[in-house]
Amino acid sequence: MKYVLVSGGVISGIGKGVIASSCGLLLKTRGFKVSSIKIDPYLNIDAGLMAPAEHGEVFVLDDGGETDLDLGNYERYLNVTLTRDNNITTGKMYQNVIAKERAGDYIGKTVQMVPHLTDEIQQTIERVARVPVDDTKEMPDVCIIELGGTVGDIESTVFVEALRRLRRTIGKDNFLQIHVSLVPDIHGELKSKPTQAAIRDVRSLGLSPDLIACRCNKPLEEKLIDKIALYCDVEPSQVVSVTDQSSLYRVPLLLDSQGLTKQLIDVLRLDQATLSPSLVTRGGQTWNAWKELTISRDRFFKEVRIVLVGKYTDHPDAYHSVTKSLEHAAMACSRRLIIIDVHSGHLEAAAETQSPVAYHKAWHQVYTADGVLVPGGFGIRACEGMIAAIKTCREKKTPFLGICLGLQLAAIEYARNKCDLPQADSTEFHKNAAVPLVIEMPEIDKTTMGATMRLGIRPTHFQPGSEWSKVYNLYRDDPGSSMPSANDISPSDTSNSNATPPLTNGTSNNNACTANGTAVREPSPSSDHSPLIINERHRHRWEVNPAYVETLESAGMNFVGRDDSGKRMEILELKDHPFFVGVQFHPEYLSRVLRPSKPFLGLVAASAGILPEILSGKGRRHSSTGIEET
Repeated sequence: MKYVLVSGGVISGIGKGVIASSCGLLLKTRGFKVSSIKIDPYLNIDAGLMAPAEHGEVFVLDDGGETDLDLGNYERYLNVTLTRDNNITTGKMYQNVIAKERAGDYIGKTVQMVPHLTDEIQQTIERVARVPVDDTKEMPDVCIIELGGTVGDIESTVFVEALRRLRRTIGKDNFLQIHVSLVPDIHGELKSKPTQAAIRDVRSLGLSPDLIACRCNKPLEEKLIDKIALYCDVEPSQVVSVTDQSSLYRVPLLLDSQGLTKQLIDVLRLDQATLSPSLVTRGGQTWNAWKELTISRDRFFKEVRIVLVGKYTDHPDAYHSVTKSLEHAAMACSRRLIIIDVHSGHLEAAAETQSPVAYHKAWHQVYTADGVLVPGGFGIRACEGMIAAIKTCREKKTPFLGICLGLQLAAIEYARNKCDLPQADSTEFHKNAAVPLVIEMPEIDKTTMGATMRLGIRPTHFQPGSEWSKVYNLYRDDPGSSMPSANDISPSDTSNSNATPPLTNGTSNNNACTANGTAVREPSPSSDHSPLIINERHRHRWEVNPAYVETLESAGMNFVGRDDSGKRMEILELKDHPFFVGVQFHPEYLSRVLRPSKPFLGLVAASAGILPEILSGKGRRHSSTGIEET
């Protein structure tokens, strides 16, 4: 097993996640099997209870793990399916050590940070790194480890020590470190002192970077590269310039052009590995497709304007996967994407008097949008603004996609204005709502918050007679991909199994084909199930009240997708509308660069006026063996 550690210095948020993902992609496209681990040095067990306005989005995995958004980057770049174990936090490590101490595993010993906590971290890394994460079901060749935060922070010190010990244990030929540092531009001159200080800090803790990735706003001149190499005791070829790019998807191309791939292979002696010819071929096809798609993206001239109406728009990472999914869909439609963030609070009636400028600007953006997306969220704040935007989309025939909360609010809006239920509401907002159209799911734990939602991969059955549905046809027409289906995952730790959902209700999914990580299967003719079943990731506590489904459907709202029981609403759609869709699941978690999520593809295509062409197979950019216009 080979390890690549990506650490950072000077400042946080410097781009370690993208560089780590890019390194993994470069190795995978050469035929290697790659896994990833993210280390987050905070005391939370996971990211599930963190506020998106502070920490960014919570990314949900197939097994229900609520993790840092960087795991989404890894899955999107590497086309793998990770587990909750791939996100290591200080809280998890302390929890494991304390549990072992209580069980008597350290009987007679004084339990300390070193060696007990560092040993736990090292053992966890080595165990998780060996878990298969792709469709080969084989142990990875390389594991990319991203150390969150900034080296030198007190929070990450124990992890740095554990990684130092890991490097010593496995040998230098099996461990490579990339340290990402900032080279600031001061009055037009790039300064190397922060990078020199950052490398000095890393070395003082026992690690010695093999490669230095310099974040800068323009390419480093040879003279400056030589200076950094001299004072950081590396060769000039080990200094990589990571400049700002027009798209993050171009970063792998930038790194490869500077010889990073060769450096990884040489230092880790990966040239001695025996590679599967089929993986080498498939990797080459993926790399060609990636290059063509990312380069052609700069040549898209037709625009599509999507307004994102949400309550967390002040934080750039709160809707990270949603934004990426829109980008994937826009590239598939050959459109230049313009995302306009609209805070839903600015659409509410009170804003007209409190913030008239923001109010009128927000409504102008909604009215002039090509399409509108209402993402997930929690709490009553600013939800009436979302409902107002949804009503406008329905009446103006503006393409609309609602995700999780967006589906629930679409149902509430329809009940209020089309079913003569003006008091329709959610019990999340008003516990004693007169018309509880959205209710808390009965099986949800009402006392514990962490990891108690309906989480992870779950099946959705398209209902008989839903063949007219645009979403149905988007999923139905997908030719499949190389992504592993959900039950191909092999978690190394089955703890917290109560949060790990079954794929189906007692039904095997071994014959499923897959679409962008979404398992799609057709049951046998004798089955009573719908002819199309998809698996998508979920994260919610509330659902549409089954008692009002008949009322909504009799007024024209169609619930074309339901869960195994048929009582939980998963997909709603309006028939007489260019594209009006709500999904209870989170399709953004399974979108991939080369295979966009179907609901997002439908929204962007409808917004661009090319949905009929997409549904007929014309106008879509395919990527199974390369990129081509069909």
